[in-house]
Amino acid sequence: MTSENAAINDDLRDKILSEPEVILEDSDLMGALIAANERVMGGNIVDLRGIAMERLEARLERLEETHRNVIAAAYENLAGMNQIHRAVLRMLDPAEFEGFLANLGAEIAEILRVDSLHLVLESAVASDDPAVRRLGDVLTVAEPGFVEGYLTQGRSIPVRQVTLRQVQPDCEIIYGEATGWIRSEACLRLDLGDGRLPGMLVFGSEDPHQFKPTHGTDLLIFLAGVFERAMRRWLS
Repeated sequence: MTSENAAINDDLRDKILSEPEVILEDSDLMGALIAANERVMGGNIVDLRGIAMERLEARLERLEETHRNVIAAAYENLAGMNQIHRAVLRMLDPAEFEGFLANLGAEIAEILRVDSLHLVLESAVASDDPAVRRLGDVLTVAEPGFVEGYLTQGRSIPVRQVTLRQVQPDCEIIYGEATGWIRSEACLRLDLGDGRLPGMLVFGSEDPHQFKPTHGTDLLIFLAGVFERAMRRWLS
C-alpha cells in the first residue's frame, strides 16, 4: 500500500480534528480503532486500557438494558394505574345497587380487561332466593366460611387481601360454565364492616399468565379498598 493510498483524506482529517467527539461518541468506530491498535501492538502485549474499555462497554450495555426495562415497567405501571382509576370512577356512577352490579360484569370488567368478574358474598340466605337472582349472574352468594376456604384451599396459611394464582379445579361455584376456560384469577378479599361476613371480588382470565403470584398487588389493594367502601354504603 502506498503512502498516497494510506494517507487519510485531508477533508476527513480536518473534520476529525475539528470535531473529535464524533469519533468518541461512535461505539463501533471506537471499537475498530482499539482493535487496530491491538493488531499493531502484537499478540505478546497486553493492553490493559483495551481490556478496561471492553469491560466498561459491557457494563454500559447492561445499564442501557436495565434502563430500557425500567422505562417499560414505568409505562406498564402507568397504564395499570389509569385502568384502575377509570374502573373506580365508573364504579361510583350508579345510583342503584342493581346498576352497580350490572356495571361490574360489563363496563368495569371491560376496563380491567378481564374475561370474568364475580362478587362473592357470604350469607345465611339461600342463593336461590328470588331477590338474589334479580341481582344478576355477577353475584354469588355462598355459605359462611366460603371465602377463607376458597382463598386458602384448606391450607393453614394467612389470608392475604389480594391473591393471584392459576385457577383451582373446584371453582365452578364462582365461574359456572366458564370454569373450563378460565386459567388465572385475582381474588380480592373484602372487609364489609363490623358485624358483617366477608366478601370477595374475583377477576378471571383466559390467559394463565395474566395473574401470577409474582405480580405487584398495590393497585389491586387500592381497588379492593374503594370497593369495600362502596359495598358498605350499599349494605347500609
